[in-house]
Amino acid sequence: MNYRHAYHAGNFADCLKHAALVSVLLHLRKKETPFAVIDAHAGRGLYDIGGVEAKKTGEAEAGIGRLLKLQSVPGALEPYREIVRSFGEGGYPGSPLIAARLLRQADRLVAIEKHGGENAALKAALAGEKRASIVLGDYAAELPKLLPPRERRGVVLLDPPFEEADEFAVAARALIAAYRRFPGGIFLFWYPAKERAKVDASAGELLNAGIKALLKVELDVGRAPAPESTESIGGGRLSATGLLVINPPFGFADEMRIISSFLAQALAQAAGAYGKIIIYAER
Repeated sequence: MNYRHAYHAGNFADCLKHAALVSVLLHLRKKETPFAVIDAHAGRGLYDIGGVEAKKTGEAEAGIGRLLKLQSVPGALEPYREIVRSFGEGGYPGSPLIAARLLRQADRLVAIEKHGGENAALKAALAGEKRASIVLGDYAAELPKLLPPRERRGVVLLDPPFEEADEFAVAARALIAAYRRFPGGIFLFWYPAKERAKVDASAGELLNAGIKALLKVELDVGRAPAPESTESIGGGRLSATGLLVINPPFGFADEMRIISSFLAQALAQAAGAYGKIIIYAER
């Protein structure tokens, strides 16, 4: 369930995912016409990275904690850091709150969250944000109702918890259905890179579905020995993560190539850390 993200908020995977989201949103802001942001797995919105759950894993300190201490960072990592800083010490914004900070007056955020407690926390985190609407429901059922957005421009973020055995396949099918309703949209599909065969299979499914522009951003920080305190939180420590990106904006691949390589160096936990871009198809 999404509430378990309290253990992992602000980790290296969030740094990559949220830097990519910021990069896309800054691109969308270059045109005056409004855009929509649809967050399919919104979570609770704001996380306490100074709390018990975060301290139990230490992942935030090894992720955003390191980034905040650096003198300079490249590209979208800088506005991403500034957004995080704006929430104060110990506060880490999830993707809906990051998106909300980059909306202009006519832009719009729709955040989907199916767990009641998380949905209520998200409403509190976004209280007073008139450009945001929050949907209680499952993304697979709700996305078709929201696409295409009336703005005809925007980004859809899929960030499943990946706790079910078939969740990768289910998410890939939902992504294809969403793309067919909104073929001009930008789609970010985050994944934990534990089973690379499933990543490759999903990329193949997307290409077979007729998607003409697709790339993969991947980051591996190296597998450090997991402390005993993490053994009961999801079966071992994640060391690699990535995003499949449909319709990446102009310049996105070059920026994320720099960012992923930088994060591999800055957030490395063991030897062999790397960041890379693979372009499967481009217009």
